Amino acid sequence: MQTTLKSSISFFGYGLHSGQRVSMIIRPASAEHGIWFARTDVAVGDRMIPARWDAVLRSPLCTKLENATGLQVSTVEHVMAALAGCGVHNALIEIDGPEVPILDGSAAPFVRGIMQRGLRTLNAPVRAFEVLKQVTVTDGVASATLAPAETLKIDFEIDFEDVAIGHQKKSLVMNNGSFARELCDSRTFCRQADVDAMRANGLALGGNSGENAVVFEGDRVLSPGGLRHSDEPVRHKMLDALGDLALAGAPLIGHYKGVRAGHSLTNTLLRTLFATPDAVRMIVCDEAAASRLPGYGLVWDEIPAVA
Repeated sequence: MQTTLKSSISFFGYGLHSGQRVSMIIRPASAEHGIWFARTDVAVGDRMIPARWDAVLRSPLCTKLENATGLQVSTVEHVMAALAGCGVHNALIEIDGPEVPILDGSAAPFVRGIMQRGLRTLNAPVRAFEVLKQVTVTDGVASATLAPAETLKIDFEIDFEDVAIGHQKKSLVMNNGSFARELCDSRTFCRQADVDAMRANGLALGGNSGENAVVFEGDRVLSPGGLRHSDEPVRHKMLDALGDLALAGAPLIGHYKGVRAGHSLTNTLLRTLFATPDAVRMIVCDEAAASRLPGYGLVWDEIPAVA
């Protein structure tokens, strides 16, 4: 059955790119509500922004949503990954600014907050999108693919010149708590040259390599404390992919393969999937199907202690 939170949970922090202080509350919602953002700092007009693939204003640095009136909320990928990874189907996210707080740069604080509150079962069946036909999109050397599978599986491969990152590859089936156990504490990352360039252009104003991002330079990890995982960058890319795929509007059952893919390419993949005849269908999940969805079987002990 569909779920929501048992009670509201609040988060406070700064936007990674804007540097703006923001407060955000994830509230329970009724069955069939889905995931929506509400800009509480906007006094008039339509404050509601759907967390859906066709509301994405494509950006290379983060996932940004925009409603029909042009109101936006950005950097939604981590909280969306947490909701999907915890098996939350309905929620209202109230936020008093244009960017989700970055917190520690991962999805772990969101996962811990959601699990502390617990989930409430609603009187409506879970529906999921089942991929029936392989679709692939490319952008230069980057590619993203969705193919038929029994459950949601994510494969990702990255390759950076910086020796400290280099070539990394990982594959995970996303049910049975694997997101919380394997991915949720992996932080956003970048190279020092990218930080300098972004700040010169008025971005990454809320970034702090000691608290909410991993910064690399050549063969060095500049962030105090080093890495949480030896392959933390590729794990974070998988986290981002789950958050971006959660914008399908319902859980996905399929095999995602990303090679150097980013937010924009994953959104292009979803747009292509839904535009391709007979490539996807919606199913009503029985218990067996629901057991293959992200979040099913998650227990508190699987949440990393760093959260």
